[in-house]
Amino acid sequence: MANYPQLDDARGVWKLHEVYDAVMGGYWPNYASRGLLQGGGSPSETAQIDMITIASAGNATDFGDVLTNVSGRNGYSSLVRGIFAGGSPAGGTNNIDYVTIAHQGNSSDFGDLATSVDIAAGTSNSIRGITAGGRTPSASNVIQYVTMASVGNALDFGDLTQSRQQISGMASPTRAVFAGGSTPSEVNTIDFVEIMTTGNAADFGDCTDTQYMMAGTSSSTRGVTQGAYNGGQTGVIDYLTIASQGNMVKYGDLSVARISMGGTSNSVRAVDMGGQNTGGNAVNTIDYGIIPIGGTWTDFGDLTAVRGAKTVCVSDSHGGLCDGYQGTRPTPIGNTGRALLLGGNSPSTTTIGTFNINTLGGGTEYGDLVTARGQQSGCGNQLRAFCVGGEISAPSPSDQVDVIQVSTLGNASDFGNLATAIRLGSSYANSTRAVNSGGTGPSGDTNVVQYAVVATTGNWSDFGDLTVTRRETSGTCSPTRGITAGGFTPSASNVLDYVTISSAGDATDFGDLTVARAGIGSCASSTRALFGGGATPTYQNVIDYVTIASTSNATDYGDLLAITNAPGATSNNTRGVFTGGYQPSISNVIQYRDISSTGNTSDFGDLNTSYAYPGTTSDSHGGVQSS
Repeated sequence: MANYPQLDDARGVWKLHEVYDAVMGGYWPNYASRGLLQGGGSPSETAQIDMITIASAGNATDFGDVLTNVSGRNGYSSLVRGIFAGGSPAGGTNNIDYVTIAHQGNSSDFGDLATSVDIAAGTSNSIRGITAGGRTPSASNVIQYVTMASVGNALDFGDLTQSRQQISGMASPTRAVFAGGSTPSEVNTIDFVEIMTTGNAADFGDCTDTQYMMAGTSSSTRGVTQGAYNGGQTGVIDYLTIASQGNMVKYGDLSVARISMGGTSNSVRAVDMGGQNTGGNAVNTIDYGIIPIGGTWTDFGDLTAVRGAKTVCVSDSHGGLCDGYQGTRPTPIGNTGRALLLGGNSPSTTTIGTFNINTLGGGTEYGDLVTARGQQSGCGNQLRAFCVGGEISAPSPSDQVDVIQVSTLGNASDFGNLATAIRLGSSYANSTRAVNSGGTGPSGDTNVVQYAVVATTGNWSDFGDLTVTRRETSGTCSPTRGITAGGFTPSASNVLDYVTISSAGDATDFGDLTVARAGIGSCASSTRALFGGGATPTYQNVIDYVTIASTSNATDYGDLLAITNAPGATSNNTRGVFTGGYQPSISNVIQYRDISSTGNTSDFGDLNTSYAYPGTTSDSHGGVQSS
């Protein structure tokens, strides 16, 4: 393996930010990225362990044999060891054995489970392996654990929220999540524990359906289940964000619909091996998908033989192992899907609301602004969010800018002041600069564009001018280009203009909206911008889109759920969300749509309170994400 630097010794040609970006992005070279499959004989049990290299597609090869020749086991792994626990016959065994993943060969005895079990969930971080639930022979709620670097017997951890078997297990470096299962009736339960503590599990949310016999795997942030039985074999692939709580979301399909296969990952690729297809036949299929993307899985290769139900997989680079990275790993920042709503007209409020864009559901309160205000705008990067200007004392505009640390729940603090006090303007930010454009100033509507450096605190500076003076503008951006849309001039405007965020100067004409309007909600991926709702002054439900890197007139994208004026909007770079607004009374509705497609929005959930003119941003929008 090449001598790649760690985060604490990057020097020379290696830049710290390059190492950081690669580690956090999951593409830093992984340890060995080996996946091992055990069990699932067809028709009889097999002792053979199959081996693949997850990073490169191809057929499996023989690794060695297990000491205990049973199926229905659960498994977990560290950077060094793969461990297989329990298993058939029905009611379970207590055997635990292990292999050293880097060295082919047969398994050795590790110890015994505290409770004999089969068809349980298994998952781990780099220190502890956890066995949860299973059949004893009735459905069990027992959680037990081992310390993987040693050998010895498992210890009691606590209890699941519900006794069940055939569960799917997933983990980040800190948290284990257990999804679905049967009691023996199918359930949609998801619960979780913090791996390095002991105690009972807590409710996490719900699966997309009542289902069981799914494979489970993860990156360090996202848990994924593949395949499910809910009255028949399916190829459905769902995900959840491990650090949050909420319901799973469907985001892909297996290449071959099946259940009871083994699943593991190298934190970027999820791989599924074997299983039973819709005809109930064991298969030798291996397929894979990209965890951050989803979609339809791709053929990887074949197992050495068909492997049916009750297989188990482990790897030396799954999401519980810090993306397989061997060096000092930073605390995750940004890119979590956290959206913030900063004040607004409800009436004017100090409330900061939050929800997670990655997971459908409602909003909660985050903290408070320094001062209550409305008609402000919001922007931010992966670390910081800003509430910009607004109206504190009607109808006077404010020059106040508040700053919030996105990763930590709490109240805002003072950042500095705008160069020109503004209400009814718009803001956007990339990773380095925040920009505010247009609005109503102390002397009336303005064309002023002003900016600040996100990492500092202090007053904003003049950037240049918009092509047209206007208020109730809407802004969004890619990492390089910011777009200001619509507004009142005083009549409704269809103007789109843009700036290059890194270089100050006047805006340039981009094109026109399909409908002239103000009070639009704007959001973007790194390549496409959406402009939804607004007023002509008649309230609108139209959504337009443009390709940010080009210049052209907007194209019709679809419609909002209802006519909406002055909604908030932001994205996680793939999913755009529109929040609140006048419909005609102030709404608490969150609606969403995949930015890369076209069509109408769908219901997401409800905000913690109703908002109009909220300052809205997230830690993973298109301005801070590359394509």
